Amino acid sequence: MEDISKFPYSHQPVRSISFPTRVHPISQRVEALLNHLKHHHSQPASSTTDLEAETIQSDLVVLAEVYNCMEELFHSPQSQQALLRYQDGKLVEEALCGSVTLLDTCETARDLLLVLKEHMQTLHSAVRRRKGDSNIESSISAFDIFKKKAKKTIAKQLGQLKRMHNKVNSFSLLGQDLQQAFLARVIRESSTITLSILHSLLVFLSMPTFGTKGPSSLISKLKTTVLFSSQKEQKNTNGVADLNNVLYSLLGRDKNGDSSGEFQRALGVLETLNVNIEGLEGGLDCIFRCLVKHRVSFLNMLAN
Repeated sequence: MEDISKFPYSHQPVRSISFPTRVHPISQRVEALLNHLKHHHSQPASSTTDLEAETIQSDLVVLAEVYNCMEELFHSPQSQQALLRYQDGKLVEEALCGSVTLLDTCETARDLLLVLKEHMQTLHSAVRRRKGDSNIESSISAFDIFKKKAKKTIAKQLGQLKRMHNKVNSFSLLGQDLQQAFLARVIRESSTITLSILHSLLVFLSMPTFGTKGPSSLISKLKTTVLFSSQKEQKNTNGVADLNNVLYSLLGRDKNGDSSGEFQRALGVLETLNVNIEGLEGGLDCIFRCLVKHRVSFLNMLAN
């Protein structure tokens, strides 16, 4: 299976985007937002900040503003004519094709977040009510089955993002006038950054599976598994990194001792995860709506 912690665009050098302010008054805002996001995503995809839920959510909010600014920019008849002249409208057609992949990725991520939240709530209920070890083990096993399926889905989706990235970067931006080059660069940079942010979200969701065959195997797997590909990545603060340790502590606790500390810690981690998931859901819903509007704008542009 493809190494889902790596992606080529994350290692590209950063170049500040300089756009001509005379093209449209909103161009300066677009420039600032894209440069902010591009600088943020110039680090390797395995870096700690890329895997924090709050950081991803913040990036989604900024990205939504980018798309809103682009809507205003592309609403101008002058901009629309310039885009349609650019290589006989090929850039607009490429953007439409890419939007299908981006929307598909958003839908996949939303579905994964929904099911993940359901499992977090089930685990939280089992831990809070302390119905017994068998109930907690059953909840963890069901969660592990979900994660195994999710990893396959995520790997497939990351493959689609990688192919789109290669296609976006292969599109030439040369040989055009100033306005056309500006608009083309906006589209390509926004697509590249959207790919990067969605990649980070999918990596965030790709938690390890336990590979369990019973309670004893479950405890063993929980003790030895790692979250991502390096110890540094386990230090992220999104709460996911603590999940295996918390579950291991619950299953391996002294049944005759005071286990209230383990239960309280587990509840804290699960509550943090649930809050993070809800934040990501909100950001992803916003981006999905922006992408739909963006796609409609391009379709209308070609229809006129």
